[in-house]
Amino acid sequence: MLNLTRRALAAGTALMLLSGAALAQAPIVIKFSHVVAPDTPKGRGADKFKELAEKYTNGKVKVEVYPNSQLFKDKEEVEALQLGAVQMLAPSLAKFGPLGAKEFEVFDLPYILPDKAALRRVTDGALGKRLFDKLETKGITGLAYWDNGFKVMSANKPLRMPADFRGLKMRIQSSKVLEAQFRALGAIPQVMAFSEVYQGMQTGVVDGSENTPSNMFTQKHHEVQKYITLSDHGYIGYAVITNKKFWDGLPAEIRTELGKAMKEATVYANQVADKDNADALDEMRKSGKTTFITLTPEEKAAWKTALEPVTADMAKRVGKDVIEEFQKEAKGGTQ
Repeated sequence: MLNLTRRALAAGTALMLLSGAALAQAPIVIKFSHVVAPDTPKGRGADKFKELAEKYTNGKVKVEVYPNSQLFKDKEEVEALQLGAVQMLAPSLAKFGPLGAKEFEVFDLPYILPDKAALRRVTDGALGKRLFDKLETKGITGLAYWDNGFKVMSANKPLRMPADFRGLKMRIQSSKVLEAQFRALGAIPQVMAFSEVYQGMQTGVVDGSENTPSNMFTQKHHEVQKYITLSDHGYIGYAVITNKKFWDGLPAEIRTELGKAMKEATVYANQVADKDNADALDEMRKSGKTTFITLTPEEKAAWKTALEPVTADMAKRVGKDVIEEFQKEAKGGTQ
């Protein structure tokens, strides 16, 4: 009887040791949630990160990607990250203004970025890092900036000069900067969920919108808008973020490998964004359902003049120092 008890205790101890070893070897799970389809720059970037993260950590990390708001709606996802319900997101940069980090709204300012090279100087430079530092007190760690692309304008009338916007109802995502932008053009900004824009255009609830070519094409906006102006007046981008407590609690070697995976996934996602926007423009042209307008140098100069007051008006909200540093880095460190 005593031997049986000893054997049972030994077996129980062995089982506990085996269970502990199994638990020790269990992979670290990262839930990566986003609100768009898998076949988009953000969606494919998330899938590429999953592939590389699992490869570089030799399976010690498992990344579960949840597209199309499967876990949380657009308005809920950042709060879910802060609470630890998910470990990684890639929300639009405009999301951080309502969170209290209004400095991120500098990216919404019209014509503040002359080209993609200027964008890289900002996001890869000291200011890009300092903007991420603003999120630390919110329980968030910023990992990377991902592109969507430069915006164009659409409407059912030609938009060549600022006066052409007068009285038009233009859809925007929630942003005080974007509200000011359209008011400066004499238009009426209307906040509307992206998923509702096509119907809004079709029924006349809104007259037009701004967005990247790939977003317009995938949502078929060109089928209900007669004109698209290639203005490149603004930028849409994302920040890949993680729960700070989760990230800081990872073993250092795991963080290193995940950082490597994120860096490579970022290059890939940004290349996808470039290609998707170029392809979208080609496909919309081929459809023949909308007319494209290329602004003359004089017309673009008129747009810039009309929109200049927006930057000055938003200085108190975004921060004059942030705007000046952004402009300096965009120009390559010189003013």
